[in-house]
Amino acid sequence: MATLSIWIQAMRPKTLPAAVAPVFLGSAAASASAAFDLTIATICLGFALLIQIGTNFANDYLDGIQGADTAARIGPQRAVAAGLISPQVMRRATFSVLALGFCLGLTLIPVGGWGLLLVGLSSVACAWLYTGGPYPLAYNGLGDVFVVLFFGFVAVGCTFYLQVGVVTFDVLLLGLGIGLLINNLLVVNNYRDVVEDTANRKRTLIVFLGRRWGLIQYLASTVVAGAVVVWFWLQGYGLLVLCVLLPICYSLRLVYLLPRAQSAHDFLLALKGAGLVVAAYGFLFSAAMVL
Repeated sequence: MATLSIWIQAMRPKTLPAAVAPVFLGSAAASASAAFDLTIATICLGFALLIQIGTNFANDYLDGIQGADTAARIGPQRAVAAGLISPQVMRRATFSVLALGFCLGLTLIPVGGWGLLLVGLSSVACAWLYTGGPYPLAYNGLGDVFVVLFFGFVAVGCTFYLQVGVVTFDVLLLGLGIGLLINNLLVVNNYRDVVEDTANRKRTLIVFLGRRWGLIQYLASTVVAGAVVVWFWLQGYGLLVLCVLLPICYSLRLVYLLPRAQSAHDFLLALKGAGLVVAAYGFLFSAAMVL
């Protein structure tokens, strides 16, 4: 039987800021509009975390049974591929976590209306279809679209909408900024795994267009996220919001370090750095809007 530490590793805790940061941003924007609701924000956070963990479990299971994760991978060990958790057990865990997240999301329907049912269903479906189904998103160059859409626009927009009742242009910009930075985590992964992905016919954007494209994509995403910060400053949010440019500067430094990464340790540092950027951007931006 898998130990708790194995299950925690399978949750990929370093990716969880990708679920937390958008909810923080949406809630902070709601607070700036004097409409913050702690109960709604907490439910949104629980839903986001469960969908993220369920997606990670599904990815571990599906990549494991499809042979995309092998002993030769440079990245962290995966539970199913390494034989630490059986495919059957991981499959059940995936469905259980996604079902729990879906049920939690249903409690928000009285607040946001039946349109949220479509959001919940599409979130759960895409969590599986990201690496599963007849046309896996991650295997056909659409993983980046999924990440920016769901972790950016949907997560920030729905969190704000449930508390305020509308979605504004500024909130969509927040979703774009954090969504692009979260997608940089995927860019680092795909940059690292390009040789293995090519061998396993996992057609990511970097497999299609090359590692140079990955660096351009990472840089462009960072610059756009920084431009969102400047936009909010110009809208009168005060000098404090410019502190959010600090993680942007750090992200620009990673553009220089990524092509020089060679070992598993180097890529792990790059991935940790990208995760730190997401967490710092989300926390500092949220704090600036609230204060």
